[in-house]
Amino acid sequence: MVKLSLELIARATSGYTKKKKDETLPQFVGRLTHIYLENKNIDDVGDCLSLCRNLTVLYLYDNHLNNIPCLANSSGLTHLYLQNNNISIIEHLSSLQHLQKLFIGGNTITVVEGLEKLDKLQELHIENQRLPIGEQLLFDPRTLQALGTNLQVLNVSGNHLTSLSDLKQLPNLTHLMAAENELNDMKELTQLLVLWTFLTKLDLSGNPLCQRTKYKDRVIVLGKNLEMLDGKSITDTARQFLVNWQANRDENRKKLEEIRIREDSFASFPNTYTGTELPPLKSIPTRLKGVGGYIMPGMQRRQFDEILAKSSVTDNDKPRNGILRAKKKIGTHVLFKE
Repeated sequence: MVKLSLELIARATSGYTKKKKDETLPQFVGRLTHIYLENKNIDDVGDCLSLCRNLTVLYLYDNHLNNIPCLANSSGLTHLYLQNNNISIIEHLSSLQHLQKLFIGGNTITVVEGLEKLDKLQELHIENQRLPIGEQLLFDPRTLQALGTNLQVLNVSGNHLTSLSDLKQLPNLTHLMAAENELNDMKELTQLLVLWTFLTKLDLSGNPLCQRTKYKDRVIVLGKNLEMLDGKSITDTARQFLVNWQANRDENRKKLEEIRIREDSFASFPNTYTGTELPPLKSIPTRLKGVGGYIMPGMQRRQFDEILAKSSVTDNDKPRNGILRAKKKIGTHVLFKE
């Protein structure tokens, strides 16, 4: 194992920064902006980094660090690479007010915490933590709330996650990598995609929900600004086709719902008849006695009876050739009417 020293730091430059002849080692280290200490078997940083006051980018990945080094004097740091160490707790970062990108994947972190002061953080890469069996990566609500305004890129792949509901506090995400987890709730994803209006890249490959019917179609329709899904580009033609398909489907559902509502309305009417017979007709009043035929409309009964009494039809007046002859006397003449 290796303990960090000023000599090692002095050699960990890009080659563009050279030590001046009259410059001391601490002075040279103090003006470095980029330090490349990856894969050096470092397990102890010590206090050497406290001299790096102009540091903006620090590479410490692929070492054996158990803790995040204290970087209080490197407040101008913007990029920090700590992947593939043995770090279990996120700490000593509160002074990094200008940190924009934090790479800390491949460690043993169980809780995303301690980032409340990093209000300029834009990218957080915390994928593939070596978690105890049966556990998943957890998120401190205070940290997520603090990161909600500026965080745009989040990588939480390979952390045994069963839900992304905590990430609803990150409405400004543009890139989300959550591959190789245990996500299986399509309803939850639908709700989150409505909130993530700026999302352009989404990777959920390797999750059980990817096996759902029409998974990609539904995600593309909901993610209106998505450009890449599970590592594949989304063309404008494919998106427009799926949008039209969804619109037609919604319209058909609406029509079916209207039909169902009408049928339910008819079924709700009361039915008093138990059989198939028609309801009984109302009783028809019997004819008035003494009236053998037609009564002229508007004529009083007595007047009609008088006219009927004056009419005399004899037995000899029989129908001839199908024509009934009616005899009436008017004065002294007899009038026959065919």
